[in-house]
Amino acid sequence: MNKRQLIVVLAVLVVGHASAQHHSTSSPYAGEQSREIKALSAEEQRAWIEGNGAGLAKAAELNGHPGPMHVLEHAGELRLSDSQEQESRALMVRHKAEVRQLGAELVEAERQLDDLFRTRRATAPAVSAMTEKVGALQARIRASHLITHLEQTKILRRDQVDVYNRLRGYAR
Repeated sequence: MNKRQLIVVLAVLVVGHASAQHHSTSSPYAGEQSREIKALSAEEQRAWIEGNGAGLAKAAELNGHPGPMHVLEHAGELRLSDSQEQESRALMVRHKAEVRQLGAELVEAERQLDDLFRTRRATAPAVSAMTEKVGALQARIRASHLITHLEQTKILRRDQVDVYNRLRGYAR
């Protein structure tokens, strides 16, 4: 086989391989069509219902406004007074109750949105209404997380906030 024939054979192999790859590529969503709610995995549903933060309060946390969960984790190092610890626990309980309720509402709204498409009842107005509801719930959940950080910061002294930021690795 001469050099020219070898190049032709290699070109055919490369093109054939690329074509085969193109036809066998599946969507990154493949497998998700069997989910109960297509837009949310079971883990995501659980996270919303359990009121997990999932980074929703980063704007507060990374700008020096501690959250109650981590304040309570570091209660000893922060030298919280009994009153500060009680206030932080009460704040955490109130916050978790609020975001768990909102999270359950969000999961239900996503279920309703999914149902519109599953049952072929989706219309532009219905989709707009449901996505606005989902968006409003997401905004309320995020606001709750951020406001909780503001409230927690008011419970602490400035030196405790500084210690918190060092413990969390945020000190400059």
